[in-house]
Amino acid sequence: MTTASPTAQRRARPSPARRALTRLRRRTTTAENRLALALVLFSITVAVLVSYFPEQTPFTSLVLPIVLGSILLGPRTLPWFVIFDMGLLTYCVAQQQDLSARTVGAAAVQFLVALIVLLTSFHRARLGVAGLRGETMFVDLRDRILDQGTIPRLPEGWVVESALHSAGGTAFAGDFVVAARSADGRTVQVVVVDVSGKGEDAGTRALLLSGAFGGLLGALPAAGFLPAANDYLLRQDWDEGFATAIHLWLDLTTGDFEVRTAGHPPAVHRQGATARWSVLRTEGPVLGLVADAEFGVERGRLEPGDDVLLYTDGMVEEPSRDIDDGIDRLMATVDVLLLDRSRGLAERLAERIGSRDDDRAVLAVHRRG
Repeated sequence: MTTASPTAQRRARPSPARRALTRLRRRTTTAENRLALALVLFSITVAVLVSYFPEQTPFTSLVLPIVLGSILLGPRTLPWFVIFDMGLLTYCVAQQQDLSARTVGAAAVQFLVALIVLLTSFHRARLGVAGLRGETMFVDLRDRILDQGTIPRLPEGWVVESALHSAGGTAFAGDFVVAARSADGRTVQVVVVDVSGKGEDAGTRALLLSGAFGGLLGALPAAGFLPAANDYLLRQDWDEGFATAIHLWLDLTTGDFEVRTAGHPPAVHRQGATARWSVLRTEGPVLGLVADAEFGVERGRLEPGDDVLLYTDGMVEEPSRDIDDGIDRLMATVDVLLLDRSRGLAERLAERIGSRDDDRAVLAVHRRG
């Protein structure tokens, strides 16, 4: 008799991760089966009450199990539950002794609701989870990815603020911010990105890109980020997959900085000692359109009291107004807002200027004097 070697036995034995996943699937399936059974019993109870106690139980109560099922059940169980409830509804209609026009209308509306829920369940089958669970997963994914845009903790003497406002006030936007600090803590890199489209239309692409760009930002030197981001977008081969970006590398010890742009509005630098502004214009193509693109760089130094601002075009572009006029207005507004530094500059700036029909993002870096 041949005995398997210890190595072969280890290979045949499921890994701890696979066993844990199997247990999780079993628990999920068992919980959903119990929930489906509870809803079936609830449906039968409602059907009995409607059939035998019509004066005390509204006929429209039959829609309650269908609505609850659409919220709680997964796409595999929900169609069968809806069909079962439609059968109960047909039985209750047949038990009515006086089929008035109102009762027929109520039954027709409930059949229509059941049909809508049934069609929705087929659409949800692409995701594979129930309604509330799918929404929770999506919100959790959004929050986890957007956490990458949280500005890392900086040493004393530095203030970095960011603000993001989406078109229409939705929770999803085509603009996002990603930041990463070096392992030795000496430098920080920040990128502000504007994905093609706006609001919810660009939100899914922005979620994907923010995760990818967050990984690139922490793994590459300053000069390598935009070329790598451009290559990544080209590989996606999206029909509408381009994006503009502005990248800032900052030495937290000396104040030296480098700015690079990819088809993006330029950064602006304010000298605290003289209150003079300078526009940091650099050249670079939009991400995702041109292979082997090259990106120019503008270098400078933030002295104590200086500020530098990165922003998206929603902050400076409006119909029938030149972008340079928008940049001038932004700098003038900042001068006014800086009279009171006790409140956040970025958030106040995003609320005061920019187009309400476009996503708006702004990041402000200040070196305390």
